[in-house]
Amino acid sequence: MSVMRPELIMKSIIPVVMAGIIAIYGLVVAVLIANNISDKLPLYRIVLVHTSYFCLSGLAAGFAIGIVGDAGVRGTAQQPRLFVGMILILIFAEVLGLYGLIVALILSTK
Repeated sequence: MSVMRPELIMKSIIPVVMAGIIAIYGLVVAVLIANNISDKLPLYRIVLVHTSYFCLSGLAAGFAIGIVGDAGVRGTAQQPRLFVGMILILIFAEVLGLYGLIVALILSTK
């Protein structure tokens, strides 16, 4: 991007930032899991309930952001009008990870 269209470099960083937000969601869920570990709670429940819901949604969001970010940045370099569409798709992909975080928060309070 910096070679073809240097004026669009800052717009190209958005998918990277959104992928970093997914990592922050993972950190929050890891802290929740660490706080809920006790002798009374069986390990299979912790692993099954918390990580399965969040990891699947975080994994799906990460793949979607990676694929859309790669293709979207390349497409935006050729046609700048694609930027808005790329951002919308990235937002929908990010919401997948947010749903996983919300489910993990709900499950950790019960």
